[in-house]
Amino acid sequence: MTQEKPLLLLFDGNALVHRAFHAIPPLTITKTGEPVNAVYGFVLMLLRVLNDLRPTHYAVAFDYPAPTFRHLEFREYKAQRPPTPEELRGQFRRVRELVDAFGIPAYEVEGYEADDILGTICRQASGEGIDTVIVTGDADTLQLVSSRVKVLIPRPGRPFSDTIIYDEDAVRQRYGIEPLQICDLKGLKGDASDNIPGVPGVGEKTAAKLIQGFGGVDVVYEHIDEVTPERLQDVLRRNEGLARLSRELATIVTDVPITLDLERCLVGGYDR
Repeated sequence: MTQEKPLLLLFDGNALVHRAFHAIPPLTITKTGEPVNAVYGFVLMLLRVLNDLRPTHYAVAFDYPAPTFRHLEFREYKAQRPPTPEELRGQFRRVRELVDAFGIPAYEVEGYEADDILGTICRQASGEGIDTVIVTGDADTLQLVSSRVKVLIPRPGRPFSDTIIYDEDAVRQRYGIEPLQICDLKGLKGDASDNIPGVPGVGEKTAAKLIQGFGGVDVVYEHIDEVTPERLQDVLRRNEGLARLSRELATIVTDVPITLDLERCLVGGYDR
């Protein structure tokens, strides 16, 4: 009998809950009026990918409810985001209860975002020869895609259940660069959703062209004399500090102080 090939499924808790909340119409428990659309969306995605991908292991990462090292480095990081709506706030507690009922280990670490936890677990799993699929609601984790890591994400503007799996080729096709270079792309063009400034006036096409021609942010500045047109060279020179800061803010760290416990992450029964 051949042994089942290990597959680790990692859920980006906060991103999925937020995406479900905005994608699924308001839904309440009839008796109490408690809103549950985000919980419903989360569990739909959970059951669907468990059924489709048949993982051997799973875990979920949550954001810790306190400022991260990025907020300390750049006070305006995510500052433009409105407060969490009251009708969403309570649903996070329900999702955690759900995760507990499924016996899915939950990871969160003060000072870090869920993305950093996902990046760290992916690195550790890859080191042990285990393939990973990240299930998320936003595209930030695409920089983690590798020969052993894929990202499953709902398609933009489509129903929440309409998903796409990104491997290395799919990332290259979408951005024209390597997955690892996505943080350099954001360093140059910024990221409005996280309030990462980037270089003023540099959009995605220009940023991708610079990366294709030179490489990452460091290489662009090593060869700054070769950048054309002159106007672009001038803008880059004047905003080198912003480009480097933005790249740093956009980079998912992979050395969060946690250890992947594969035994604990084994897919098992759940509390019906």
